[in-house]
Amino acid sequence: MRTLLIVDLQNDFCPGGALAVPNGDQVVPVINRLIGRFDHVLQTQDWHPEGHSSFASSHPGKKPFDTVQMEYGEQVLWPEHCVQGSRGADFHPELNTLKSEVIIRKGFRKEIDSYSTFYENDQKTRTGLTGYLNNKNLSDLYVCGLATDFCVKWSVLDGIKEGFTVKVIEDAVRGIDLDGSVEQAWLEMKEAGAEVISSSQLL
Repeated sequence: MRTLLIVDLQNDFCPGGALAVPNGDQVVPVINRLIGRFDHVLQTQDWHPEGHSSFASSHPGKKPFDTVQMEYGEQVLWPEHCVQGSRGADFHPELNTLKSEVIIRKGFRKEIDSYSTFYENDQKTRTGLTGYLNNKNLSDLYVCGLATDFCVKWSVLDGIKEGFTVKVIEDAVRGIDLDGSVEQAWLEMKEAGAEVISSSQLL
């Protein structure tokens, strides 16, 4: 059975938010049209505690989009975003969440960030998504949401590593694009074996 995975479609990643993805809100009507075509709909939610280690404000002298070395490797520093319980962490108000059967929260451990919906950034700590999908015998994932070059990309790459068939809905994702990172993300996803499709192929 086909599963729609909606990645981090939250206020802070949409125009007007703390870490806005350009035109990020444009994917909402596309995703709303797609939801009814899927047997299963899952969502992920960036869910940071205050003072999270990925926030530039947690590192004196650093500014957003600088990088630092963490125990698990290089980490981009972000503006404060998707703080637990804040409006910015809420899902976009126009997104139809009625069919969503589970929400996978990530980035809630203060000392480690999480882009992928399968693993935190140490590539060891699981979010629980693999177990959920396997328990329900769900193997075909269709990925949409924000942002193409970070949480979408890492989710797609890890989903393939975990043995799932992964398709990315090209017109239902948007990227941040730091120095060509969107183009690089598409290259990495395709090389890993992801299939890129359009929403029109599903509607």
